Formats: sequence, C-alpha cells, structure tokens
Amino acid sequence: PPSVKYVFVVGLTATFIILLFLYTNNLVRKNYLQVGKISNSSNLAEVCDMVVTGKEIFLDENIPVTPLRNRTCQQYLIQNHYIMEPLSRDEAEFPLAYVMAIHKDFDTFERLFRAIYTPQNLYCVHVDEKASAAFTDAVGKLLSCFPNAFVASKRESVVYAGISRLQADLNCLKDLVTSKVPWKYAINTCGQDFPLKTNREIVPYLKGFKGKNITPGGLPPPRLTRRTKYVHLEQRLWTGMRKMPPPPPHSLTIYFGSAYVALTREFANFVLQDQRTIDLLEWSKDTYSPGEHFGVTLNRIPGVPGSMPNASWSGNLRAIKWSDMEDKHGGCHGHYVHGICIYGNGDLKWLVNSRSLFANKFELNTYPLTVECLELRLRERTLNQSEIAIQPRWYF
Repeated sequence: PPSVKYVFVVGLTATFIILLFLYTNNLVRKNYLQVGKISNSSNLAEVCDMVVTGKEIFLDENIPVTPLRNRTCQQYLIQNHYIMEPLSRDEAEFPLAYVMAIHKDFDTFERLFRAIYTPQNLYCVHVDEKASAAFTDAVGKLLSCFPNAFVASKRESVVYAGISRLQADLNCLKDLVTSKVPWKYAINTCGQDFPLKTNREIVPYLKGFKGKNITPGGLPPPRLTRRTKYVHLEQRLWTGMRKMPPPPPHSLTIYFGSAYVALTREFANFVLQDQRTIDLLEWSKDTYSPGEHFGVTLNRIPGVPGSMPNASWSGNLRAIKWSDMEDKHGGCHGHYVHGICIYGNGDLKWLVNSRSLFANKFELNTYPLTVECLELRLRERTLNQSEIAIQPRWYF
C-alpha cells in the first residue's frame, strides 16, 4: 500500500477503526499518526495502546480539565472527576503527606494534583516566591476547594540546586507536622512529577519499609565531593574557595543521593528540632544542591527515628532519565533540561514498565499525550482496585 504520512483522527469514526486495523496488522508502513482532538477516554485508551506498542503519535490538542474560573468548587470537583472518598480501608488507615514545590506550568501541576489526590491524605504546596501573581492566585484558588490541601505558610525565592530549594521542602514539612491528620510518610514532589503507581499501590510499598525512612544514596564518588568541599553561591557558581571550616558538623559523614525522599513523621520532627540537623543545614548553605545530601546523611545517623545507617540506593521513588545514562535507559524521546529528560510520547513504554512510584519530569503543554496516557492508565487501575462502589463521575 502507499505510504501514509499524516492521518487525522477525530472520535471513534469508521476511519479511526480502519486505521487501528491497518496499524495492528502492519499494513501501514509509516509509524506516525497525527491526531486531532481525542473526544473521550475510550478513544484515548486505544491511541495510548498504540503509542506503548511503538507508534509515535502527536496531539494537536490535549483534553483539558474544566477550569475553575467562575464555577463553584463542587462543580469543579464533579466535572473534573475528583475522587472524594477513600477507596480502601488500608488507604484510609495509612494517610500520606505530600510536599509539592512548584513555580510554573499550572496545567501540569493541576494534573499531578488530581492524580495523587485522595481525601485522607494531606497536601502542602510551596509556591516559589518568584512565581507570577496569576500562577500564585490559580494555585490558591484550586487548593481552596480542598480541606486537606494548603499553600506553605512560609515561601522561599527558590534557586535551582541552592539551599532555598531544600528550605522550601522544610517549610512545608514544618506545616505538616502540626496537622492533626495522622500521616505516616511525607513524600516530596515537584510540579513536573507524575505518579506511576496508584495510592493503593504506594501504601503497601511504604508499609514494607516498616517505619524506616527512604533516602536512596551512598558515599559520594570523587567527582561529587567538590559539591561540599568548595563554596557555591546560590546562583550555582563554583567559587574555587574551600569551605571554612572544612569538616561537617558533629563529625557527620556526608552521603549523597536523591533529593526525593519518603520520611516518617517521627523523623520529620527530628529534622526540624535536633541540633545536629540545624547545624548541618547551616553548614550546607554554601554547598551545591544540599537537598541531595541533607536527608540522605541524616538518615544514616544511628539511633534517630526510622534511620537506616546501612541504607543503599534501594527505594524506587523516582524514575528519571539522566542524559549521561542513555546506555541504561535507551535515550530520551522528549528533550533534556538540566540533564533530565522531559518525557515524550516515545518514553511511555519505559514509564509504563517502571517499578518506581513516580517519574520526573513532564510538560503537559509540550508532550500532552505522555501525561494523558499515564493519567488515564492510573485512573483505570485506581478504580479497578477500589473496595467501595464506584461513582460514575469518577471515570474520565
């Protein structure tokens, strides 16, 4: 048959069905399908299946959520299919707390928030002090619809890889520990994360650590020791000057690892109150990306709540494609920013097969189908795992 370069699909039309048949039976050689607006979740599910099996698809227009604007909160929650009841006893009895640091791209954040929202959990959102007034107002208006979500009481002007990024998380952690919600673990995220597992899958995974903190990391390789041996300004400029005094406080051994962690409530209180943590935070102010050594180091102190002195890189919290590790993950099908892949459609199969709880990073407006497909897949699994009667409005 002749090569097909672009095909437009709108709804479950006869043309769409024929195209599915041709692709399924390898009768069309071209691997690209141009998609117009996909009108419902049934259409989207079929398109997503095609992407996961290797056929790259480009969306002209994503399915938007219904904006809040002049709608009441009740209208917004119904029209956007928010789940407002715990779906199982295990989830209800094991609430989680989320620390969400954001600064831009409200649409992507809105999808992330909906994907991880459950009424028994708690959500603290840190909005960068530099964020636009429109963005800040949109976040505040959204969160006002939820009794268990709020903006951090103290905001930072965040600099990438600076102490302000870590301080933003700590500000939220300080708010969370004062809550009456008996949350078991605090998980930190950024606005470009997206969950790969349902809340019901996350809960038993965390329970499996039996009250231990999850801070993947280890002793630093030689190329990373300069991050703490030399002074770095908030603008991430290496000064060449050695830190004074050189040694970390309290003779702590500095470990390096992921800035994304899962912390017990008892450990959170320790982090906010113990003199060792206060001194380490002060010592870390002129280091590079202190969030990548702060929690990892503290969790290896023997005797602190939930500590794991012999911890390694175990803990599948984040799926990330680093630009210098393409031999392991097969490359980025979107584009790299700060050496991290912004996932494109071609990354969906890798994401679907990941064992991690979350993935980083996404841009809804740049690669809408990547987010759409993950969101639909997550919602289907969430509802299939429910122990209670499903409300029709919870389906997309």
